[in-house]
Amino acid sequence: MTEPSATFLLFGATGDLARRMIFPSLYNLLSDGLLPDDFLIVASGRSDMDDEAFRKEVDAALRQFLPADRYDGDVAARFVALIGYQPVDAGNADQFAKLAERIDGRLERGLSVYLSTPPSLFAPTAQGLSEAGLITPHTRIAMEKPIGKDLASSKIVNDGIGALFVEEQIFRVDHYLGKETVQNLLALRFGNVMFEPLWNTTAIDHVQITVGETVGLEGRVSYYDGVGALRDMVQNHMLQILSIIAMEPPARMDPTAVRDEKVKALRSLRPMTAETVKHLSVRGQYTPGAVGGQIVTGYADELGQPSDTETFVALKAYIDNWRWQGVPFYLRTGKRMPARQSEIVIQFKPVRHSIFGRDGQHGAGGTGLEPNTLVIRLQPEEYIRLQIMTKRPGLERQVQLEEVTLDVSLTAAFAGQRRRIAYERLILDLLAGDQTLFVRRDEVEAQWAWIDSIIDGWREANVKPAAYSSGNWGPSSAIALIERDGASWHD
Repeated sequence: MTEPSATFLLFGATGDLARRMIFPSLYNLLSDGLLPDDFLIVASGRSDMDDEAFRKEVDAALRQFLPADRYDGDVAARFVALIGYQPVDAGNADQFAKLAERIDGRLERGLSVYLSTPPSLFAPTAQGLSEAGLITPHTRIAMEKPIGKDLASSKIVNDGIGALFVEEQIFRVDHYLGKETVQNLLALRFGNVMFEPLWNTTAIDHVQITVGETVGLEGRVSYYDGVGALRDMVQNHMLQILSIIAMEPPARMDPTAVRDEKVKALRSLRPMTAETVKHLSVRGQYTPGAVGGQIVTGYADELGQPSDTETFVALKAYIDNWRWQGVPFYLRTGKRMPARQSEIVIQFKPVRHSIFGRDGQHGAGGTGLEPNTLVIRLQPEEYIRLQIMTKRPGLERQVQLEEVTLDVSLTAAFAGQRRRIAYERLILDLLAGDQTLFVRRDEVEAQWAWIDSIIDGWREANVKPAAYSSGNWGPSSAIALIERDGASWHD
């Protein structure tokens, strides 16, 4: 499976993800000459239309979602000419047979199937592909999250796909792994001699991971209610980030070595209980407020009825292994936050002995000695900042220290290079058969095992979401979660 797939089959091609991300990503890959020769895109949806009508829809999506300077009419014309549309309903053997006709004679050169559909359609779609003769050793299949809603249902989804594909053919998508800055975590840790020796309980006080969204339900009512922030964001995106931060150094940069170490970290997460969720977790739900100067309604108002679904969650997690024993990992994510931001904060411990005075203070003026902090911003800006102590210029006899920032803006450092859509990287790797940035079955199940312990604990302890006004960083109990340990959230 070393040759790139020559055919890309997309299910859910009329959906929002396809229009916003997948087609623009494929367009960019074509524009940069990164797609294989004689490439074919077969788009499938439930709507009945011909090739030309669908190509017009794709062109309209490119005009809407590509930056103005990226859209080129000639490239767009070449791109849409690669696309054929075939309506297919899961379970309709005749339509799958017609789909197979569109791909006839191309299977030996590789077929990459992308399921941008609800998980309930994963197994029926795979079964339809099998019956139509479209699954061969040269076929790969990619699945969008969620892979189930708990450990039991994720096993059913994985079993359904696993009955027809071997694990080396299955690509579970978490788009956060396609982000440049997330991949940069690997480079930061394992490509620089100064960080890895300090990346453990000896030097690190705690770790924070924040993923804040300013939006509310945004048309996702049918999906989001009953799912909530824990399943929607923590189970996948945040635990993938945590696993990259916490993993042991892999022997080499290949899919097996990297994912072996990630799953070890995930399996080391300390499960929660009905007792520990009371002081290690916070659930919240947004009420009316203001975000970005705009008045917004509460979750229940948007939903049209009361609900116990959390739109915010904060967690204090522990990884029980030699590297991280005793180091808390604080996670928080929510909707209707004051800002859209995703970032990681590595808070180092204070120097063991301050020569500038006890507890970093020297005389009445004090020196303001602060522990070093590493901030890795994933979005909306992308940067890495290291806060260090330096002497304030002056002739004072008592040394006055001041915190300064070593700032690496990835946007500025690589100003000549276009910042790519995360899906560009993932689609390119899918076509090439590289699974490094995709999630393995045992990773998914380790993630769900920990999430299930929290959900079960909430249920047993009857933990309900606390209200927080839109435009705030969650309930006040989320602040207490970290401040009772003598730390504070990096806002």
